[in-house]
Formats: sequence, C-alpha cells, structure tokens
Amino acid sequence: MANVQISEPIKQSATNYSPRLWPGVVGGILLLVIAYVAPAVNSEWSIVGLLGGLGCAALVFLWWLFFSRVPWFERLAVVVLIVIALLVTSRFIHISIAEGAQGMLFPFMAVPGVALALVVSAVVGKNLTSGRRLAVMAVLIGLASGVWTLARTGGFTGGFEQELHWRWTPTPEDLLLAKVGNQPSKLAPPAKAYSTTPVVVTPAEWPGFRGPNRDGIIHGLRIETDWTKSPPVELWRRAVGPGWSSFAVQGDRVYTQEQRGEEEIVACYDLKTGEPIWMHSDAARFWEPAGGAGPRGTPTLSRGRVFTLGATGIINALDATSGAMIWSHNAATDTEAKSPGWGFCGSPLVVDDLVIVAASGRLAAYDFATGDLRWKGPTGVGGGYSSPHLLTIAGVPQVLLMTSAGAISVSPTDGKLLWKNESPTGSRIIQPNLVSENEFLMSTGEEGMGGAGVRRVAVNQSGSEWTTEERWSSGALKPNFNDLVVHKGFAYGFDGRLLGCIDLSNGDRKWKGGRYGNGQLVLLPEQDLLLVLSEDGRLAIVSATPGEFVELARFPGIKGKTWNHPVLIGDHLLVRNAEEMAAFRLSVQSR
Repeated sequence: MANVQISEPIKQSATNYSPRLWPGVVGGILLLVIAYVAPAVNSEWSIVGLLGGLGCAALVFLWWLFFSRVPWFERLAVVVLIVIALLVTSRFIHISIAEGAQGMLFPFMAVPGVALALVVSAVVGKNLTSGRRLAVMAVLIGLASGVWTLARTGGFTGGFEQELHWRWTPTPEDLLLAKVGNQPSKLAPPAKAYSTTPVVVTPAEWPGFRGPNRDGIIHGLRIETDWTKSPPVELWRRAVGPGWSSFAVQGDRVYTQEQRGEEEIVACYDLKTGEPIWMHSDAARFWEPAGGAGPRGTPTLSRGRVFTLGATGIINALDATSGAMIWSHNAATDTEAKSPGWGFCGSPLVVDDLVIVAASGRLAAYDFATGDLRWKGPTGVGGGYSSPHLLTIAGVPQVLLMTSAGAISVSPTDGKLLWKNESPTGSRIIQPNLVSENEFLMSTGEEGMGGAGVRRVAVNQSGSEWTTEERWSSGALKPNFNDLVVHKGFAYGFDGRLLGCIDLSNGDRKWKGGRYGNGQLVLLPEQDLLLVLSEDGRLAIVSATPGEFVELARFPGIKGKTWNHPVLIGDHLLVRNAEEMAAFRLSVQSR
C-alpha cells in the first residue's frame, strides 16, 4: 500500500493577517457623510458634523482595537502612531487652530481625518504583511494629521463653521496694513487735551449702539421696498480694520472702532465719502480665535464727545470734532475685572453727567467731564457681554445689565442694587427689551451655538422693595448674539440662523423663515418692516407682521462674516464687518 502523506493545514502567518474590514468601512463611510458631506451640503450641519465626526472617529478606533482581528502588536502600534502624529503636528499648527475652541479645535478637526486615514490604509493594506501595512498607515495617518500645519482659521461663523485658509495667505488686516501703512499716525488728533467743560451741540442722530434707545428702532422713516425698481445705490466702500463695532453718527461724521496691527483705533469717517477724518490709537490688541481681532463695543456720542470701550478695557473720552483726548481710564483695572474670553464687549452709556460701562458683568460710572470714577456696581453678579441699558420701569429710571447670573438693575445715580433676577446660565449678550411699563424681555442665555430662548420678566415695587417674576419662558425664539426688536405685541429676531416671530402674550411662535445666518436687524415701525443684514453681508427687507414670513426684497451688501449692527440715517444705510464697510443710499418715500 502506497504511503499517503497528509499535510497539515496551512496556518496564516501572523505577519500577513488580513483584518476584518467591514465594520471599519461602515464606520468610515458614516464618518465621511456626517463630518464632511453633510456640512458641505447644508452649513447648518456644521456643529453636528464637528461633534458627530468625533463620535464616528471613536467608533472607528473601537473597531480597530477590538474587532479588526489583527495582532495586538499591530493594533497598539497604530494607536502609538496616531498619538505621535497628533502630538508632533500640535507643535507646528497655527495659533488660531491651537487656541481655537478653548484649545480643543485641533483634536476636533484632526481626529476624524486621522480615523478616516486609518480605515483607508487598512483597506489599501489588507493583503500586505503587517510591517508593510503599518508603513502605509504611518504615511496616511501622518499626512491626515500633518495637513493641519498648512492651515489657519479666521474664526467661526455663528453656526460654528470654520473659516479655513492656507496658512501663508494674508489676512484682510494684513492687506489693509500693507495698503494704508501708518495712516493712524498721519490722522492722529492733536496731543493737547481739550477743556473738560462739555460743549452744547445738537444731539446725535444715531448716538451709539442700536440707536437713541438701544432698541434698534428707526422712527419717522419710510423706504421704498421694491428693490427691483429702486435698488440700494452704493455710495462708497472701503477696507476697515477688524472689530465687531457698529457706528455712531452725527451730521456728516461716522464713528467706529477697529484694530490695526498692535493699535486699537477709534476712527471718524466722512459720511458722504467714507474718507477718514481722524484716528485715535491706543497701544492695545485683543484677539481670540473664534471672533478674531479687534474691539467689540460701539462708540457713544454725547455733547460733543465720543466715548469708547476697547476690548482690553480702555475707556476713552475724545473730542468728537478733532479726536483729541479728554480723559482715559482702564475699566478692567478700576473694577478689578478679568478680561472675559471674548473681550470687553459693552458700549458706554451716558446718563446725565455719568458715563457708565460694563466690565465683564460689573458696572462702573465715570464723571462725564473729568473722568473721575464716581461709583462701582455690585460684585458677584456674573460675567457677560451685554451693554448697560437705561430703562424706566414702574416709573423709576434704572440701568439694567444682562449677565451670566441673570439680570441686575442699579440706580444710575449711585450704582446701588435695586433688584436682580437670578437665572444662572451661559453668556448673555443681547439687550433687554421693554414690553410694558414694568415688564421686559431677556435672553435665557447661550446654550450650544443657537441660544436657549427668551423669557418675559415682570418687575414690581412695593415701597422700597423690588421683586421680579417670570411671566413665561419660550424656546420659540433662540437668539445668540443677535438682538431682538419688539413691535405691536410681537418680538422679531433670530431663532438660531432663521428669523422668527413670537407672541409677547405667551411666547408662542407665529412664524419662522428665511436663512440669514447669525445676522442683525433694525425695525422701521411706520411700515412694519425689518431691515436685515445677514451673516454673509446680504441686505433684505422682511415684513414685521405676525401672519407669516414674507421677504419683500434682497440685495448684495458686503462680503465676509458680518455680525455688526447696521445703521440707517435718513437715506444712508451703513454696514460693516471685520473686513470692509460701505454706505448705500436707499430710496425714501415722501411723507
């Protein structure tokens, strides 16, 4: 009988162990769709893509560690490769990415790409030996991580979209500085300070942030709404330094704040031509990765003077005609307030002979004429980014301030606390809106990227005692840093990235529509109109009526992320952002 040799089964070599791919491929496809495809199709998915991408990356890593079937040495070696790639890359990335999202932007952006590179390299190297597969993975993972050294970010949009650019491309501020050179020095006001005696001048048409009453309402003006026949006419356009300031206007002069290199600027421009008249500069620079560089407040005009609060806390009183310094203080030092994450954002408020500012939630009042510190408000009221707001509630003038701890009210004469409405939450940015003699509308605070909602609060006085009571709270309108307007029993504003209207009697939504991003708006009450400036710089007219959302007209305005409040004076519409500003003439209806 012939000898029959029975060979033993051939065992697969540990150096050529093909991984189980399908769970990783499924996770990779899911990651690709959620983190990259969905946000590209619809920008409102940006925050979902950012968070979802990280979650899908975690699923990919779980597959590789526990279900890939490759030897443990290879599994752990890939983990080490990923850690090394991310650590090495983090040493060389641009500061805007390194410090973005409180230092968490880089892992949020890089880890999903690294996970995707892991899946791709596993598929490409499925038939390779373990060593060669590790080499492929090292290359692809290194590229997926290292590519972030080539990028910088210009910050976020309101919906958390990244404004990514090549690292070596100049910023709009770089281009401006290269063009204008030492323009602030050429336009510097005289060094000699003017008299501390205030002058009597005609009140400014638009004295500062959101108009005379800080409510965004423009009375006594009617505009043509058919922009196909009478479109806005561009009068001038010019580059401007970064900053989220709006405008103050008096006569033919326009005042704003901006950043130019290492100098924080208060600038005066000609309303008719856009040409600069004077510029005051302070050796200060504020920058944070979400909003970028520059001051956040808006100048305030009063009795021939312009008052400003810079992002680092510098408060200036300047002569409105020449820009000459009258007095200057540092509100951060005077109130012992630490600079908040987004800088000092409030605009000064003038009440009689006082100039009141908010320094990270604490109020301080300065003498209008001399700049002497007259009083400091209560401590421990929480930080915030809102501006002090003068309202008369129950017949009593008082200064309200929205903070992370709620709302506080103080006496304008001495800063003593009248009442507070405690509701600790995230940052409050928008202004309060008076809706009756003793009730106001306030934000419930920032929650995520879209805001949490609004609440109606009643304030009551009994003798010397004050009490507050919530009438209702609503999530039907969710402002973030986008101010509301109140009109005929309804509130109009931004519900996330859409416009919305709610009933003031109960907070119920009446309508929601349009896609304007996180923009700003003003109200023309005589025509029941909203003039909207979208986050991407478009102009629109929307009906301020509760029936339904109706957009009457739209027009391209300026380019770039636009969070600044628009200003309409007569037939002149002024808009700006961190890159440029422009003036348009609107057709005005005769009365």
